[in-house]
Amino acid sequence: MKWMSIRIKTTTQAEDLIIGSLYLRGLEGAQIEDHIPLTPLEKEQMFVDILPETEADDGTAYLTFYVEMEPDGRVLLNDTPYTSDEVRAMVSEELDELTCFDMDLGDLTVTVDETEDIDWINNWKKYFHQFTIDDLLVIPSWENVAPEDADKKILHIDPGTAFGTGMHETTQLCIREMKKHITPDTRLLDVGTGSGILGIIALMYGIDSVRATDLDPCAVPAVDDNLAGNGIDKSKFELKIGNIIDDPAVQDWAGYDAYDIVMANILADVLVPLMPAAVRACKSGGVIITSGIIEGKEDMVAAAMRENGLKVESITAQGEWRSVTGRKA
Repeated sequence: MKWMSIRIKTTTQAEDLIIGSLYLRGLEGAQIEDHIPLTPLEKEQMFVDILPETEADDGTAYLTFYVEMEPDGRVLLNDTPYTSDEVRAMVSEELDELTCFDMDLGDLTVTVDETEDIDWINNWKKYFHQFTIDDLLVIPSWENVAPEDADKKILHIDPGTAFGTGMHETTQLCIREMKKHITPDTRLLDVGTGSGILGIIALMYGIDSVRATDLDPCAVPAVDDNLAGNGIDKSKFELKIGNIIDDPAVQDWAGYDAYDIVMANILADVLVPLMPAAVRACKSGGVIITSGIIEGKEDMVAAAMRENGLKVESITAQGEWRSVTGRKA
């Protein structure tokens, strides 16, 4: 499939004005590129492994609209066919009309190109490369293990469309905290398992089996793929889809006073209501390891632990993220 891309150089101040104006001319769904720094809330809500790297904000913005091309090379905007030259002229005309506004509109340079569909999965290869977390090497299928890394534990994982790879700082915090507490006899519950990476790593470090929950049914194939990719028997990883916070069936399945480690790498606003269910699932003397906590919200999670009878043992940091670990009496 071919697409026409219409790219406009403007300012961050004028983004909404231009998007609204061109929407009326049939151009929808603008891709916005600017250097406005992400707020802590936006970073928390994104919760992705590879955060965008941004330059210093200079006020410049680029707006790109994509329109599917017809077989004859034209595009339909409000049911009217346009060639690329006609699109450029129409957009330029619309932008000229906006100069009456008392606003810095920037260069208003218009570039019209043709593009093919993008292979998003293979595009990950530009950004995701092998990396280490202490003695653990995380490596995608398209890279080879270097001789100097042959003695490391090796996690084979490829980025997917929905779940994590271990690159995110919150996952690394969880891994490092988990390694302090696991033994061959450890029973572990991973709440919000996603790709299953934390449970799989726990199995690699010697525990016998893992139980996990997640809200998204897509976790099932993601976990299965990662177990297979690392040569781990599927019977060692039991996964239940459902919400352990308020679903008695999921709580009963997980069990009570059953785990040496209950782990949740989610978000602070979810960790607080999760705490009662996590405490019920945890053994006396066991630990609850939490991560996914943006800087400034660690006290909120620590307070929820104390309110539910836990002793807060540690608060660790990596970048702007925090992990809080509590122990059940």
